[in-house]
Amino acid sequence: MRIRFAARPDSGIRCNDLESEGNSVENRPGQHVGSAGKTMHESAIRKSGVISMASRARVTMGIRCVAWFAALMFVTIPVIAFAQTPCPGIHVQILNIRNSTGTVDCALFESSVGFPNEFLRSAMNVMVLKIRKTQARCHFEDIPPGTYAIAVIHDENMNGRLDDNLIGIPTEGYGFSKDAKALFGAPSFSAASFPYDGQNLDFTISLQY
Repeated sequence: MRIRFAARPDSGIRCNDLESEGNSVENRPGQHVGSAGKTMHESAIRKSGVISMASRARVTMGIRCVAWFAALMFVTIPVIAFAQTPCPGIHVQILNIRNSTGTVDCALFESSVGFPNEFLRSAMNVMVLKIRKTQARCHFEDIPPGTYAIAVIHDENMNGRLDDNLIGIPTEGYGFSKDAKALFGAPSFSAASFPYDGQNLDFTISLQY
């Protein structure tokens, strides 16, 4: 049994303005502003200016904090929602992978033509996946409703096909949807096929060696 794959970001009050306004004290006839009184008046104006600027700074910082918080929420909420809502598709967990060498290759067929041997010519979609801790998962998304079958191989030497020995027995892992068995050859499309309604579909395929 031979199966081949595609490796496919000023109106503020300034300190100088405040000092200028504080120094422009009008001396009317009969009035005298002593130096001590003048000094206290200037000091009060300066303090008032400093307090006003500090208040403005606090308000500005508060507005900035609110803006940053709003922006953070705007970015984070959709990400969380997306993570919790997987895309509709066919999701397949591959079981019984004997080691993490090579790749797991998944092929989605929409008809019996070329199933399962002619991956390059006939498969509707082919995925080549790295194996992590002997685990792999295939995700076929944006798939229209219909009837499909999936063939999977463990391509340990990454040559893009299922290797076999001199008498045609596979020497690498393989599996099919519905866990269709390969007895004296590859199973038929009808034996491995399943209906798909366009929503989320999750199932497993166990590899045989």
